[in-house]
Amino acid sequence: MARIVMKFGGTSMAGIERIRNVANRVKHEVELGNEVAVVVSAMSGETDRLVNFCREASPLYDPREYDVVVASGEQVTSGLLAIVLQSLGVKARSWLGWQLPIRTSDAHASARIQEINSEAIGKAMAAGEVAVIPGFQGLTEDERVTTLGRGGSDTSAVAVAAAMKADRCDIYTDVDGVYTTDPRIVPKARKLAKVTYEEMLELASVGAKVLQTRSVGLAMKEKVRVQVLSSFDEPTDNPTPGTMIVGEEELEGTAMERQLITGIAYDKNETKITLIAVPDRPGAVASIFAPLADANINVDMIVQNVAHDTGSTDVTFTVPSAELARSLDVLERERGNIGYERLTHDANVAKISVVGVGMRSHAGVASKMFSALAARGINVLAITTSEIKVSVLIHEDYTELAVRVLHTAYGLDAEDAA
Repeated sequence: MARIVMKFGGTSMAGIERIRNVANRVKHEVELGNEVAVVVSAMSGETDRLVNFCREASPLYDPREYDVVVASGEQVTSGLLAIVLQSLGVKARSWLGWQLPIRTSDAHASARIQEINSEAIGKAMAAGEVAVIPGFQGLTEDERVTTLGRGGSDTSAVAVAAAMKADRCDIYTDVDGVYTTDPRIVPKARKLAKVTYEEMLELASVGAKVLQTRSVGLAMKEKVRVQVLSSFDEPTDNPTPGTMIVGEEELEGTAMERQLITGIAYDKNETKITLIAVPDRPGAVASIFAPLADANINVDMIVQNVAHDTGSTDVTFTVPSAELARSLDVLERERGNIGYERLTHDANVAKISVVGVGMRSHAGVASKMFSALAARGINVLAITTSEIKVSVLIHEDYTELAVRVLHTAYGLDAEDAA
């Protein structure tokens, strides 16, 4: 018998028939003898609808009341799932965030989970009752409802699994696992049996949409084994039909050493900004990035060119496309302090990343990437690296070609790639 947390997203909960499908999956786990808690998202599109209501009510809405409104979507699906489970003969009840409680910070609309009281829910599960918990929501110390931000239900599920010392946390999505790359671009992409926390964290941060970055970071911190699997496949007695996200130590003794690259991700939501003729003096770079940081704008790739004979240099960096307008506003206001001559920006770019723990013990990963792209005439505009990742910025027209070329270059098309 295992203790399992099952999480279902908005697509899985989009209507009563899909909720019945979820209930049958939960019933299957119960019949296998497992103790089960379920974390649910709002129905697909419901959170957007509620957000729009708040914006229509007042452009300057109170974020505390905003959280009260948008948290209601998960309350509806948790109650409906409990009702359907009961109709199938499964003991179940819903537990709202304030009933556990799930304590969070007071940063409304982007709160962080601080602790979960799992005593009552643990007793209920031990007695054979399925606990249905709305994701995305919590409670501050002064008893105000909070929400965790987009994708927060993944984080809720991992946090519940950690608090209850669950054997694993199953995240049900519209894909059946983590692939070497997007199978819509590369049909030969392979589903991976296991991926390390670090690899998944890097993949999530550079464009892979399978898991929310915060949830992977929490899983790594709390050592929660997470499985990604499809809510549309038939239930199976195999406890791990998807991709397991695990600690690196769990892969020791496997083929990890020869698995140079685990996956390739891409992200088109990047914009390149170049400041031309920035004074080449100490503090010049700080005068650019400190104001952006103060505005909570995340800067990714940074390239500083060799200084011109005129005593100036060009500085290029990328920001999320959604932050372009704010970035330009900040830079224009700070133009006198920075001293740049002019500014250009280009939204027609994409970031391509190769990720794998095998990089730690193999040389030449970046060289192979650059050579493969150059052979197909793909120009690299910027580069950034970490211990297990190399990312390049290219023109977005070459995105799919670059992904396919690199997938082949690193041998991920091979029969033993999975």
